[in-house]
Parts: sequence; structure tokens; C-alpha cells
Amino acid sequence: MGIRDHSTAPRSPWQNAYAERLIGSIRRECLDRVVVTSEAQLRRILRRYADYYDRARTHRSLSKDCPVSRPFRTTGAISSAPVFGGLHHVCART
Repeated sequence: MGIRDHSTAPRSPWQNAYAERLIGSIRRECLDRVVVTSEAQLRRILRRYADYYDRARTHRSLSKDCPVSRPFRTTGAISSAPVFGGLHHVCART
């Protein structure tokens, strides 16, 4: 794929702003609100968050769309479903 590893300087988060932003989002939106008791639980939580992040969470830089684009509907009732035990909700038209 042509990806090469490049180390950043210690204590220099501005050198890798994209990764720092993602880590901050994961902490604020997910991990700060749950008690993780095992590595297996952490992996499950991170997999669920990755799916939520890509398929349901809106992003300002994508004109409030998701990285995995979804059809835009203007009619129908709006339904809401809890994610992560109610920490977040996914809304969609039915």
C-alpha cells in the first residue's frame, strides 16, 4: 500500500493532529463514560464505536454526512435508536 511508519517527537501531539483528534473523540464520546474491565470488552467497545463513527455519526467536514454515505430521505417518520446503552442515539427516517 505504500504506507510507511514515521515517528513523531515525544510530547508533540500537533505533529499527528488527525490521530489525536480521533483519540480525543473516542475518549470523550465513548471511553470516558464506561468502565472497561478487560481487553476483550475494550475491543468490543472500539469495534462498535468504529461502526457508529463510520455509519451513523455525522461529520462537519462531510457536510453532516457519514464516511459511509447513506441515502438522503426527506419524507417518513423519524425514529431514534440508542447506541452504547443510550450514550448516543442514531436517528433515521423510516
